[in-house]
Amino acid sequence: MAQGFDIKGKRVLVTGASSGIGREIATHCARAGASVVITGRNEDRLAETLSSLEGSGHSLFAGDLIEASARDALIASLPELDGVVHSAGVNVLRPFKFLDQKNLEAVTRVNLDAPMLLTSALLKKKKILSGGSILFIASISGLIGAAGYTAYAASKGALVAGTRVMALELAPQRIRVNCISPGIVRTPLLDSMAESADFSEKEKLHPLGFGSVEDVAHAVHYLLSPAAQWVTGSNLIIDGGYTAH
Repeated sequence: MAQGFDIKGKRVLVTGASSGIGREIATHCARAGASVVITGRNEDRLAETLSSLEGSGHSLFAGDLIEASARDALIASLPELDGVVHSAGVNVLRPFKFLDQKNLEAVTRVNLDAPMLLTSALLKKKKILSGGSILFIASISGLIGAAGYTAYAASKGALVAGTRVMALELAPQRIRVNCISPGIVRTPLLDSMAESADFSEKEKLHPLGFGSVEDVAHAVHYLLSPAAQWVTGSNLIIDGGYTAH
């Protein structure tokens, strides 16, 4: 049974790996025996991630994947891949009536345009192997409303919808495409608010409490592994029961 979850020797690209969820995904995959290519805009923080990875055969690419030239350079440097995990993401908090084109594009270009265009280019260059797995880290914000998060919610909801179409188109090549929609996960910033009333009220809305970056990485591991070979076009919600209300 354990062999079904084995990703040892797999080659996995992880975007947004300089911190947070992306860094934990890269760390977890390396610990499980995969060779990892990590990307992000901050080369110093990427180097910190790279130096912490167990095993060998890992590499980094620093660049802004919003730009076509950066995507092209990354793809030219890549081996054939067994997995791609898009975890880069940003948010601009704005009430909807104050949302302008600059704010909207600042979010959608990172959260939606870059991962979609990178995936398309990877497929054109035949960089994703048959039997491979493509994952988008979305959010429960793409499923439920939260004031001030219009741009973020729209970008994440679009990833969920796009995943279903890509899954249908790529199934003949045995390439699986799925989303993961996390709820609130604990980070140093979140923990710094632990004594606040708002923190306590939000945590009460999660029957199992807040999650961790490790929880997201475990879900990624499953969807990258042979254990999920019959799973495509899905959106895996991991939110401690928040959306069960």
